[in-house]
Amino acid sequence: MTTAYDFSATAIDGSEQLLADYQGKVLLVVNTATQCGFTPQLKGLEQVYQEYVDRGLVVLGFPCDQFGHQNPDSDDDTATFCEKNYGVTFPLFSEIEVNGDGAHPLYKWLKKEKGGLGPSKIKWNFTKFLIDSDGNVIKRYGSTTSPDKIKGDIEKLLPA
Repeated sequence: MTTAYDFSATAIDGSEQLLADYQGKVLLVVNTATQCGFTPQLKGLEQVYQEYVDRGLVVLGFPCDQFGHQNPDSDDDTATFCEKNYGVTFPLFSEIEVNGDGAHPLYKWLKKEKGGLGPSKIKWNFTKFLIDSDGNVIKRYGSTTSPDKIKGDIEKLLPA
């Protein structure tokens, strides 16, 4: 059986990151962009991360430029933008594709697990996947779901 911990991705600093390093943590995986109407959700994602990191939540941000060319920046510029404008400290990864033949294997798996609009499609930036501490996808949220609206679902998965 496949879990989120079976994948790896390139961190925004260029290093390879095994998702197995997050084993036992609850994950919120999000495809992000720096120039999107939903970009202010970065602040909310950081707030949720800070609120729950000590209880075992990790937010993982995956910049993507597949929707309206809304993440045109280099990885370095994306990292700087997210930190400077939204105080992001949660892990960010190198820009990926989430749809099509070039979709990152993690996203191919996420879409298969929780199809949403169909197993082959992420509709837009800031689609979120909540993954339990065993690495299973529990729920998918659309772009319009703000991070604070997910807190109840997160709390159910975290130790008291």
